[in-house]
Amino acid sequence: MTALAVVGTPGERRVTMFADACVRQGLREPAVLPWTSVLRGAEIRIEPETLVRIDSPGEDAETDELLRGAGEPSRVGGGARWHAAFVAGAARVREAVARTPGAVLLADVEDVSVMFDKRRCHARLSEAGVPVPPALPGPIRGYAELRERMGEARWGRVFVKPAHGSSASGIVALHASGDRVRAVTSAELTGGGLRNSLRVRCYENESDLVAIVEALAGDGLHVERWFPKASLGGRAIDLRVVVVDGRPTHAVVRASRGPMTNLHLGGLRGDLGEVRAGLGPEGWERVLEVCARAAACFPGSLAVGVDLMVGADWHDLAVAEVNAFGDLLPRLEGLPGSGAEGLDTYGAQVRAILARHSPQGAGRTATRAVR
Repeated sequence: MTALAVVGTPGERRVTMFADACVRQGLREPAVLPWTSVLRGAEIRIEPETLVRIDSPGEDAETDELLRGAGEPSRVGGGARWHAAFVAGAARVREAVARTPGAVLLADVEDVSVMFDKRRCHARLSEAGVPVPPALPGPIRGYAELRERMGEARWGRVFVKPAHGSSASGIVALHASGDRVRAVTSAELTGGGLRNSLRVRCYENESDLVAIVEALAGDGLHVERWFPKASLGGRAIDLRVVVVDGRPTHAVVRASRGPMTNLHLGGLRGDLGEVRAGLGPEGWERVLEVCARAAACFPGSLAVGVDLMVGADWHDLAVAEVNAFGDLLPRLEGLPGSGAEGLDTYGAQVRAILARHSPQGAGRTATRAVR
């Protein structure tokens, strides 16, 4: 029987949902290799012939401290340190797999490293011809340089993104014209610095914005021109599309009255049928094709989550992010015609793993197609 192991946080729902998917498809529950042990440098023991999945560290406070150092878990910042520690830990897992007979790593550490660096990810997508919003050349070391570059590009509206952030942490939607500024962000400016908040807030005092950007700049910034999004019912929308083994299998519409559609920031799940109707059959085919092309930029990754923006004209498309761990979409079944009907994102991945690596699936060619 195919044996699996997951590098993750024991009890965290990503780990449990993947384990449940394994059991539903007749596999043993995967062993869990805790991120805390990996990051502390403990010996990584893997049974021979094991397929090893690397999953997100999640929101575990102890793991966060090992990645970013001591501090309040809700703080914004420390992304560069997080990135370096995470990639080093993933590399240790790769080395352990390489010295274990018959073991296989179900991820590419370099792919994951690039996806967690917005600057490199944007560059890789752009070089491959995947549509992305234009970005300011870096580095941008602070607020004054940001405004100078915006002026040179004649951009009045931008998204300022921490280079290594996730879940919209520290992202600032900025509208600037002369002395007038308006910034929307989930980062709350406090006496102790920036902290993540579940409430999106607006800043119109330039001194506040200077403090926010200066606090973010130390970890590196990625700045993109504002992409006007399509809307439904007065809410801006975008899509999270999960691509498994090269094929888009799941999609969710995220809708918000503000510029950030993340569900944990108050965004709502929209009606995919309405979006498909707005795009039309050819437009929907283009959506799936663009998402598949974005995923193809990371060929060593079994699954990615592509955040795709649909233009206000319902024609233009742009990829905002490609997420290494963008598959946490509970209760979402596969798209009709995707081959993942009736399966959640984890079930689709388990089936793809079995097709690639089980004795029954050995030798099969993985399906890499779009609809």
